Amino acid sequence: MSGEERAHDARDGLYDRLKAYEGKPAAIAGRGKDPVNLPMIRHWCEAMGDAHPAYRGPDAVAPPTMLQAWTMGGLSGHQDRSEAYGELLGLLDGAGYTSVVATDCEQEYLRPLRPGDEITFDAVVESVSPRKTTKLGTGHFVTTRMDVRAGGELAGTHRFRILKYAPAARPAKPLEAMEPAEAVERPRRPRPVVNRDNAGFWEGVAAHRLLIQRCAACGTLRFPWLPGCNDCGAGEWDTVEAGGEGTVHSYVVMHHPPFPAFDPPYAVGLIELAEGVRMISNVVGVPYDKVRIGMPVRLEFQRVDEELELPVFRAVEDGPAAGPGEGER
Repeated sequence: MSGEERAHDARDGLYDRLKAYEGKPAAIAGRGKDPVNLPMIRHWCEAMGDAHPAYRGPDAVAPPTMLQAWTMGGLSGHQDRSEAYGELLGLLDGAGYTSVVATDCEQEYLRPLRPGDEITFDAVVESVSPRKTTKLGTGHFVTTRMDVRAGGELAGTHRFRILKYAPAARPAKPLEAMEPAEAVERPRRPRPVVNRDNAGFWEGVAAHRLLIQRCAACGTLRFPWLPGCNDCGAGEWDTVEAGGEGTVHSYVVMHHPPFPAFDPPYAVGLIELAEGVRMISNVVGVPYDKVRIGMPVRLEFQRVDEELELPVFRAVEDGPAAGPGEGER
């Protein structure tokens, strides 16, 4: 926290009031709306492209990364949030931090979940950060830890972090009123998160190579990059370079929310590469309303600014008529 931010917190006493909620419950005696069940497991695996045999048949288990899915409130919302958590969010809202964005989560898996398991959970406010200034705006990070139980036995933990923030001020001057030098200056695109698990992918992008992980034990290709194989669990891997050919498997047209670094509407596609894996990227080269499922595309690398280059897919020709799986937002 900068000296200015520390002084601001000290003046208004807000941070002390926020810190007082650390350790207080965020959810009490929560109960999953459905037991662990095969249809939800099947839908998840189909959406993720995960064909591991452990998730099928009479002895199926749920994919570990479904841990949060069994606790979600759905469209009807959460009925188990604590009064203390509501007060914490209300305190942040009252201080002007009315916007929210999820930033990251961490999960720990202690035992497999099986069809028929009844899920219960409790959550606690684990930490509230000092006041932070980010590209989005200024606010506080709030981390909750959820303990997920099956039949009363601890099955896993889920840490979830959000940023409650006041959006950064936007230039009030309209584009047509700007001087030429101002008009060409745009906010920078968000930076990708680069960590030890995906650094090799971004090194490949910098060299204009789209690298796909390949399990050294069973040979299964996987994307996005992961620390271990979904099929056999092995941790050793090498890479193959994608040839660059693909098709639009599905897509959405993004209209909202507006963000200064982007120019909506634009098409975001789920691209099925010739190698069999899928990745999400922009579809370029045709108007957003001409993108179609099955449309052939080819990889290219697009320089976004002086530091960032991204893989995108350029339409090769018109594909077949639109089918299920597309949408607009």
